[in-house]
Amino acid sequence: MRLTEKVIWNVYSGVLGGLATFIAQKLITRAWEAATGEEPPDPNDPDAPLVQAIIWAAASGVGVGVTQLTMNRFIQRRWVKNMGHSAPGKLRNHLDIKKK
Repeated sequence: MRLTEKVIWNVYSGVLGGLATFIAQKLITRAWEAATGEEPPDPNDPDAPLVQAIIWAAASGVGVGVTQLTMNRFIQRRWVKNMGHSAPGKLRNHLDIKKK
């Protein structure tokens, strides 16, 4: 693979992945506000109710994780369709990183 393809891949996947994560966070926050009528709690605030902080952390984690998974699969398929071969790099979620 040429270096330029790797650069294009990194920019393409980085921009789309970052944008999708940003939008997912905004949508999850708005869904929380619609459901509870309040802003999401700060999980690190010791005055925030523990149950609400845990629910918020779980909901936002699942929402962003599903968004990353969906976007990674979409980006890979688009790359193959447009370029005719697999992408020069693998997309990974934060949980995929193995300790050495």
